Amino acid sequence: MSFGQGGPQSQWDPWKPNSQQPWGGNVDDETPDWAALADQAETRNRRKRLLLIVGGALATVGVGTAVAMAVMSANDDTSASGKPTNLPASASVPDGTGATSPSFAPTSAPPPLDPKEFISSKAKDTAPLSPATLFPGTQLTVASTVYKKGPTADTTNCASVASGTLPKILTANDCTRLMRVTYVKGNIAVTVGVALFDTEAQATKAKGQADTKSAIKSLSGKGVKAFCDGAICRTTTNAYGRYAYFTVAGFTSGTDVTTKDTAVFSIGDDLAKFAFDQIHARGEAQASAAAQD
Repeated sequence: MSFGQGGPQSQWDPWKPNSQQPWGGNVDDETPDWAALADQAETRNRRKRLLLIVGGALATVGVGTAVAMAVMSANDDTSASGKPTNLPASASVPDGTGATSPSFAPTSAPPPLDPKEFISSKAKDTAPLSPATLFPGTQLTVASTVYKKGPTADTTNCASVASGTLPKILTANDCTRLMRVTYVKGNIAVTVGVALFDTEAQATKAKGQADTKSAIKSLSGKGVKAFCDGAICRTTTNAYGRYAYFTVAGFTSGTDVTTKDTAVFSIGDDLAKFAFDQIHARGEAQASAAAQD
């Protein structure tokens, strides 16, 4: 007696969904051909790999073509030589050492004017001048030493207030004015004389021609006794710009000055330096005023 169902026997296909393996019948006859199935799967895998390789190659060619077309469109030079014409003529690449720094307008102030320039000629030395402006105040303090100011004098007849060989020198070099002032400390007095010329060359020449017998006359009065009228005194001669300046120093007692009388030499040097400083200050003031115009 058979309990099997009628109809065709269903076939089991491992690659087909919902197919069932028979429970009866000859099992050996229904065993799948595993070798054939493996060959089929390998064939499908090779086909997929080939498609991927071919697709990638086509994509690469497409990108390369697009880049090449973009480069060609950006380059206007289509000459047969193929060499770009927009590059510099030189093939060397700048290393940066020859780069030019940006230039800017100078911001620093111009150099100051030379004070001596304003006291070297009559044309520029135009500021008011008098014994009061050149020797101001009632006394002079140098370091800790105080010199009391005595009388002052001013004349356009330079030779009249000079002695020895100096009158002739002042006249020959066209001295136009000579101002004097006397300072005193104790029994020592010194007269400073400042002579004016039109040019620096005249003042320098007058200084060069002066000798040991060239001197200005001492100025007494206003509480200062006469000095250096006949006694031996110490004298100096210098020049700066269009000015020549002189000193004569000695004792108000009429005593001769010797090389041992260092106090007389000291007061003479102090007053000579003071005269120089005042002349230079005059030049500085005029240079400063000119710079502000």
